[in-house]
Amino acid sequence: MIAVLLAAMSAHAAEPHWLRISSDHFIVLTDANQKKGHEIAARFEQMRAVFGELLMRKQVRMGEPIEIIALSDPAKYSQLAPLINGQPLTAPGFYLSGEDQVFIVLNASDPDCWRAIEHPLARYFLDYNYPPTQPWFDEGVAQYFASLYFTPLKTELGGDPGRLPRQDMRSSPTDNASASRMNGAGPQPLGEILGHASWMNLPDLLQSKTHVASGEAPPDQLFAAQSWILVHYLVSQNKLSETGTYFGLVELQNLPVAQAVEQAFGMPMAQLDSAVKNYFHALKLAPASPPPSMPPNKPAVPERLNESALPFSIDEVSTTANQVPLAEATALVDEMKLRIPERREQATQELEHLASDERTETAVSHRALAWAHIQKGETKEAFEELNSAVQISSSDPWSRFGLALASYHSGEKGAKIQGLANMMESLHIVIDRFPEFAEAYNMLGWARLVGGGANAAVESMKMAVQLSPRNEQYQLRFAEAYLAARKWDNATALLDRLAASQDVHVAAAAKKDLHDLPYLKRFGIPPQEDSPPKQEASGGVAGKTSTHDKIKRETGDEPGSADENPEIQVTEVPAAPRIDKRSIKFLKAKLLSVDCSQAPSAILLVSKGAATLKLRTADYKSLVVMGADKFSCEWTNLPVNVNYRADAKGGGDLVSVEVQ
Repeated sequence: MIAVLLAAMSAHAAEPHWLRISSDHFIVLTDANQKKGHEIAARFEQMRAVFGELLMRKQVRMGEPIEIIALSDPAKYSQLAPLINGQPLTAPGFYLSGEDQVFIVLNASDPDCWRAIEHPLARYFLDYNYPPTQPWFDEGVAQYFASLYFTPLKTELGGDPGRLPRQDMRSSPTDNASASRMNGAGPQPLGEILGHASWMNLPDLLQSKTHVASGEAPPDQLFAAQSWILVHYLVSQNKLSETGTYFGLVELQNLPVAQAVEQAFGMPMAQLDSAVKNYFHALKLAPASPPPSMPPNKPAVPERLNESALPFSIDEVSTTANQVPLAEATALVDEMKLRIPERREQATQELEHLASDERTETAVSHRALAWAHIQKGETKEAFEELNSAVQISSSDPWSRFGLALASYHSGEKGAKIQGLANMMESLHIVIDRFPEFAEAYNMLGWARLVGGGANAAVESMKMAVQLSPRNEQYQLRFAEAYLAARKWDNATALLDRLAASQDVHVAAAAKKDLHDLPYLKRFGIPPQEDSPPKQEASGGVAGKTSTHDKIKRETGDEPGSADENPEIQVTEVPAAPRIDKRSIKFLKAKLLSVDCSQAPSAILLVSKGAATLKLRTADYKSLVVMGADKFSCEWTNLPVNVNYRADAKGGGDLVSVEVQ
């Protein structure tokens, strides 16, 4: 009997013990000890704070939840890592993103494992906290942030990130190009590239359309290197404010790049080009020689390293720790493995085994299997798994999000949408748990549109756009919500901007909505199409009911011929929409006061130098606001960036306002 008991105790001791370490903004699932889990959570809190300081953001939003998995055993980490040419990834961390959440997986045996994902983490923060910019800025900021290094008392930024192995994958690798960049023998140091290559002309760099997104090839190394040194220069010379002015001129006023550079930075293009090159040659990017107590992978240290005090120490970060049962932890890891194509089959088999045994069955195993079914378009099987998950844990937000996601995808290919009311209920539970989850608000906005709640859809889409200011699909759905709510001016302002999008599908959908706008105003329905347009261009999931189709279904009307209804004279409707053709102007100013006496309209009094302008908004509740949770009639003496259409009286109509 004693022998049996000792054997049982020994087997229990041999089982891995998993902990969930939670800080204010991050969750770490780890089989390491509590101290290591706390350290990793604290490092991510520090990185978040440093990013906010770098781009002068008081509030750093996290528009997509992040789950961190930290493994103490390098062998176990290798068994989970993506395969590169048949071999496991060697970098000590990788990053996976999807429509539901971000997974970051770390080899916790590496003392600085978190550094492997600084580059994609910077891009994540940019996506949810910074307006759209040109590609060089995104890549330059990500490269600059990838040099972040913590000492016991300081943060260091500005080293050569190319000297460190890292992983920049935004999703599972799909080609050899992304795979080679992932695997960690280390890219060529950026300083070496700039020291030996012929640089791109600065106008070509600024106007480059190179873009890094999920599944796309990485940027050219020279593009990355020049983007890095340009941002390095702008940061060191305290010119990020002027950079914001530059983007306002280029992105919103459509000024030529050369003119925008001279107006924003106070120097012609050739002078800026020369200044950046001189700045680079003045740097001394020799490898650092850290003392023996320091890790060997410290980056090269330039002469002008940006050093500052830690935003807070590791010990100052508050975390909680909870034991996670082995079956649940295994399912959580498998849920991540499903996102890696070459690991998916194994993960599915393990999840099916866990879910089929009542001793190991958890809500996680069922919801993860549901995700796999959704990817295959198996809606019925997905709902079955999700119903099982909700029966086990009705408050689990990810099971609820899975239900919403299954409903969201159920309308594909013209099928009947399933569980719309339950979808909205589930999304409210998700948003209660993750109040900055942009995709949850987007899906709620879609559900409200389909369900007929146009004004409620406007509120949901406003939140989605604020939380993810770069997502043009969200902006397009926001415009369609405005159309459904008959808020024509708001819709026109958004569509007018989207019609100039570089995304051809977004631009085409926006132009069509602008063309249809006079018909919608007059008849409540768009003009009849000879053949139905593809729904993918409407900004939603393929095959989903568009706003226009919804209006037709609710009214029961179809645009008929003059013979069918002689009162309708389609020829009276102009062929081209009447849209506000005034250019959108950008202004960096001081907000003096807000007058809401005629609510919901409001007048903002702003000053720039000796000039004072009155900027109007017809409905401040629908105004696009960045840098604050919502519009406030109490704002006074605040630095702001405003986009507006000027009128003949020296004032104008607001398009958006960003509180600095």
